[in-house]
Amino acid sequence: MIIHDFSKENTLINQYICEVRDISIQKDSMRFRRNIERIGEILSYEMSKTLEYTSKSVTTPLGKKTINVPTSDLVICSILRAGIPLHQGILNYFDGVENAFVSAYRHHPHGGDDFEVIVKYLASPSIEGKTLILADPMLATGKTLENVLKAMENHGEPKEIHILSIIGAKAGIELADMIFPKNTHLWIAAVDDALNERGYIVPGLGDAGDLCYGPRLD
Repeated sequence: MIIHDFSKENTLINQYICEVRDISIQKDSMRFRRNIERIGEILSYEMSKTLEYTSKSVTTPLGKKTINVPTSDLVICSILRAGIPLHQGILNYFDGVENAFVSAYRHHPHGGDDFEVIVKYLASPSIEGKTLILADPMLATGKTLENVLKAMENHGEPKEIHILSIIGAKAGIELADMIFPKNTHLWIAAVDDALNERGYIVPGLGDAGDLCYGPRLD
């Protein structure tokens, strides 16, 4: 897997990461969602540099100009709920693409720390021969991405895969590296070292879905 870790660079993305981590700023859910969206926009811009391009002639009021424009056939798949603002950030830059949505959640069968990831809902166009963009804000254990990848198998084999994440843990990134094709790109704004006993990223930022939309209703 090809990893693009923007925490190693001094970029504007660090300002938004600082704010989504800050417990005082997190109280403003609208600002939290907007910051996730902004990070998605920046990651999308960086990702756009690796896509396929072709020359296009454009007629202006004063003549013609040839411009290189992207031609990759894209499908954005977001993982609900926290993936929605990240999905929107990507969609702001790739407004003519196809969209897919998957519901995946952690199930603690005995109320303890052990859990399994259950994919309950998937709506997707064919991804056969296309570029698949997976929008998963929190790459914690990597189990969610693993199950989503399995669920997408019935919709075709993508030409390439790009994963866009806000924060990831090293363990989750290592698992993703094992299960995804070697030409997969991971675009990630920050990487943390540890997971706690329940599989949450430490220091992370908490539960991104709850911070975006309030506590989950069972």
